[in-house]
Amino acid sequence: MDAPSPSQPFLVFGAPVLHEDEIREVVDSLRSGWLGSGPKVARFEQDFAAYKGAGHPVAVGSCTAALHLSMLVAGIGPGDEVITTPLTFCSTINAILHAGATPVLADVDPVTMNIDPDAVRAAVGPATRAILPVHFAGRPCAIDALVDIAAEHDLRLIEDCAHAVEARVGGRPIGTFGDFGCFSFYVTKNVTTGEGGMVLARNEEDAARIKRLALHGLSADAWNRFGDQGYKHYFVVECGFKYNMMDIAAALGIHQLKRVDANLARRQAIWTQYDEALADLPLQCPAPAAEGTVHSRHLYTILVDEERAGISRDAFLEAMTVRGIGLGVHYLGVHEHPYYQERFGWRPDDHPASMAIGRRTVSLPLSPGLTDTDVARVVDAIGACLP
Repeated sequence: MDAPSPSQPFLVFGAPVLHEDEIREVVDSLRSGWLGSGPKVARFEQDFAAYKGAGHPVAVGSCTAALHLSMLVAGIGPGDEVITTPLTFCSTINAILHAGATPVLADVDPVTMNIDPDAVRAAVGPATRAILPVHFAGRPCAIDALVDIAAEHDLRLIEDCAHAVEARVGGRPIGTFGDFGCFSFYVTKNVTTGEGGMVLARNEEDAARIKRLALHGLSADAWNRFGDQGYKHYFVVECGFKYNMMDIAAALGIHQLKRVDANLARRQAIWTQYDEALADLPLQCPAPAAEGTVHSRHLYTILVDEERAGISRDAFLEAMTVRGIGLGVHYLGVHEHPYYQERFGWRPDDHPASMAIGRRTVSLPLSPGLTDTDVARVVDAIGACLP
């Protein structure tokens, strides 16, 4: 495989855009001596609550931690089933397993790539306790239908909003429809803290317990036990985890959140450029956003069908890499991974829509830091890769 030309450096997929504000805030944390959970975490939580306009936020170490804690606080455990999508990262499934519950897969709509409410309804059984939809690529799920199903069967609704911090339906923010909304601030996400996550709980009591569980199960005052008001004694009131966010991470998030709308506008512009430039190529581009919704524009996924495009998906990935373009794959269906197949007996054709997408999907660079020249370079490379 030939290396990219020195005049054309490798275009990293999902490269974060960091400004001097983030750097100064991190340096301020380093100089303050307060590196762990402290005032910047509290500020980030307050800013996130203001941005969402609803809910009770708790910053944690990852979206995986957010999902796990939400399920525990929802009372989900051994013997319970949680319905979710096959088209997701393994963390969604692993969080269910960490809670002691069993994942049940419901296939996706082949156009939206989001979980199909009809498939969810068909999957509900006597052991079902929760629905865990993923707002794939930043496109809101058919959330109203899922809310109705949850109400009809007395189920908890836990939203995986890892791709969808800006998304809305009918003006209402995604992450506020369910009992819990779980967000990711991983390095490739629309708001990044390097590593990190957030739970947006519907009620204050649940948020307080999540905060407690995220720090070993210590009593509430433990978060401030080394503050300038003097040492505070704490008690272990339940068996918790080490899932808290650090101030160093929150320092990034505070300023990332300030630019969330501007970054979305830039990704929307790039999205439009891709739509226009790829329209006549033998590829399947993302469906338009549904009316009355805000799409977070987190992933621009194309489907490479070998029969139509004249090249396999994996050969396309390799050819683009040779040309210095970093791509992603979101996702090989979780029912195709060996561990889950061995544990649950899942097979690829159990969920044909997810299988077909997972074997053909490619995510193009969509960072707000991309220039128009970068976008043109991606488009030119795609054209050059197709026979």
